[in-house]
Amino acid sequence: MTNRATPIYLPRMRPLPSRRAVVVSVLDIGSTKVCCLIAKLTPCTEGAVLPGRTHSIEVLGYGYQRSRGLKSGVVVDMDAAEQAIRLSVDAAERMAGVTVESLITNVTCGRLHSEIISASVGVASDAVSEADIQRVLAAGSAHNVAEGRASMHALPIGYTLDGNRGMRDPRGMIGRRLGVDMQVVTAEVAPVRNLELCINRGHLSVETMVATPYASGLSTLVEDEAELGVACVDMGGGTTSISVFVEGRMVHLDAIAVGGHHVTMDIARALSTRLVDAERIKTLQGSALPSQSDERDFISVPPVDAESDLPNQVPRAMLTRVILPRVEEILELVRDRLTASGFAGRVGKRIVLTGGASQLTGLGDVARRVLGRNVRLGRPLGVAGLPEAAKGPAFAAAVGLLIYPQVAQIEQFEPGTIRSRWSLGSSTLARVGNWLRESF
Repeated sequence: MTNRATPIYLPRMRPLPSRRAVVVSVLDIGSTKVCCLIAKLTPCTEGAVLPGRTHSIEVLGYGYQRSRGLKSGVVVDMDAAEQAIRLSVDAAERMAGVTVESLITNVTCGRLHSEIISASVGVASDAVSEADIQRVLAAGSAHNVAEGRASMHALPIGYTLDGNRGMRDPRGMIGRRLGVDMQVVTAEVAPVRNLELCINRGHLSVETMVATPYASGLSTLVEDEAELGVACVDMGGGTTSISVFVEGRMVHLDAIAVGGHHVTMDIARALSTRLVDAERIKTLQGSALPSQSDERDFISVPPVDAESDLPNQVPRAMLTRVILPRVEEILELVRDRLTASGFAGRVGKRIVLTGGASQLTGLGDVARRVLGRNVRLGRPLGVAGLPEAAKGPAFAAAVGLLIYPQVAQIEQFEPGTIRSRWSLGSSTLARVGNWLRESF
């Protein structure tokens, strides 16, 4: 019999200071783009920001590069990925006038998996205290994960007291047995470590890692949606990820290794053109909905052979016939994953589409038909200073990484006993520097 390996926990960040502004750097690493944002987070009164947020966000610097060396969120070329990260961070540093040492990044790779676990402890005295809350949260997060996987998030969903469920904050209540239901998100260690290694090679350290679907939901959902139940579907270039929010908390996430780039590949193959031209055709003239004029309208398709001077002329209907089956396939996978999760009923009639691939013309109408729910396009909310090019759905995950530090405290429990930092580029000097920054 072999003993199960000790669970690995990804780096965790401390809560934001409540009285002073801080500068936060984030890095959105996707299959299509690499985006770095540097922002100033300033404490605000609750009425001055969106519900659930504690700080106002002002973007100071912005860097954007076409992604290289990644496929469906997985690093396939270390040098190319490192170069894209370096260029993106350098552009943001120049605009903001600051030097980035550590940052928050997102994770889509590693076959993200979500499960709900339960734990309970005895109440130390007659009433539930903060110490009891910390003990039950620590007990819930200390569960064993499968070998070769790391725990990314351990999010409390709800508490029970002597078997009575549905309690959000049991502090001060009388009872004997305190329980908690937690959502634990795990990922495969190897792909995540390779991603962190790319960042470390650029002389940057990872402050924490956030699951991409969680970040996208934080930036695009309004309070009522998250409270009543909603699914946020982030359609990226190489992956489509799903997060389900109920009663204000994320209760499930999933990821599918297919996205907008697969639509581009289909167009390039069907029309015999280069990938860059297929992407342009998809963006400017592509649609997931057929129309009566498609057979009469013709589009110009540059040939693969650059020496040929005559582009091909094909009816727009042919382009639509290429796009629609792949879009339906992606949405059917989303529908099946939602059904398999067991939360399809809790989602009700609300779906929020975000991510770069969600901007395809007619996608919302196809999604309503395939998913059988009301669908809206989600854009980042409540952030000042974003350039016009970064206000669309493609930047939902990047903005969500700026919001995450404001909600990170719900994952902070007994950090000295159950969390272990695992930064490949960490050193004694770096740890001392982190301690000084966090303490003063």
